[in-house]
Amino acid sequence: MKSVHRVLDPQAPPPIPRGLCALAVMTKAPRAGKVKTRLSPPLTPQEAAALNICFLRDTSAAISAAATAGGARGIGVYTPVGEEAAYSGILPPDFDLILQRGEAFGERLISATEDLLQVGFHSVCLIDSDSPTVPQHAYAAAVTFLAEGDERVVLGPSNDGGYYLIGMSRLNRKLFENIEWSTERVAEQTLAQAKQLGLEVKLLPTWYDVDDRTTLRRLCAELVGSTAPPSRGFEATHTRAFLTDVITREGRERIWPNE
Repeated sequence: MKSVHRVLDPQAPPPIPRGLCALAVMTKAPRAGKVKTRLSPPLTPQEAAALNICFLRDTSAAISAAATAGGARGIGVYTPVGEEAAYSGILPPDFDLILQRGEAFGERLISATEDLLQVGFHSVCLIDSDSPTVPQHAYAAAVTFLAEGDERVVLGPSNDGGYYLIGMSRLNRKLFENIEWSTERVAEQTLAQAKQLGLEVKLLPTWYDVDDRTTLRRLCAELVGSTAPPSRGFEATHTRAFLTDVITREGRERIWPNE
């Protein structure tokens, strides 16, 4: 199947309208056994891949909503090569794709920033694919902040110590160096690097990633729970429908046990 999305090539950049921010979601092709593996169990590998698709649909919908005000475009920064068509029907048609490069996670973030700036974007926000309820206004705030100056960084902290978004107008490699990836110190160390570089930093609302049983329960409580307070987050309709379907068919204990 041929991809419906344009694939950007840093070596032959297409014309990107001036001043745009890339709202770029980092993604691995949603294949069973390859994504959201820490959610199996309670989910099967097939369900975990299906939930990952829902996350991508909801995150890209929030990005598109933020981009409608102007100044931004949605991008899928994907891996592996050859999986371009996997995003047809998942990412909106107006999203572009660009291939991930590098081995270690920090290398991939550096390369994605470099490549997106190379193809003509004024600024870049790299966004994780694990936080489907991040509100659209957080993405819009990042775009606005980066449009107002070059020597600045925007960070969306996660409550596990990482971040769901990092944005900049210039590539500062040191922001990704000497970071203890996959630990609770990632955001703290990134902020320390930004301070050392003399960069102005904007912090977005703290949110959460969904990557284990505990955070899956939190997601269920936010989207499906009848006694939870109204969510401050994005409505995440695809994720909500998936969780509701599993719980309706197989019971709450299947993925959302009582404490």
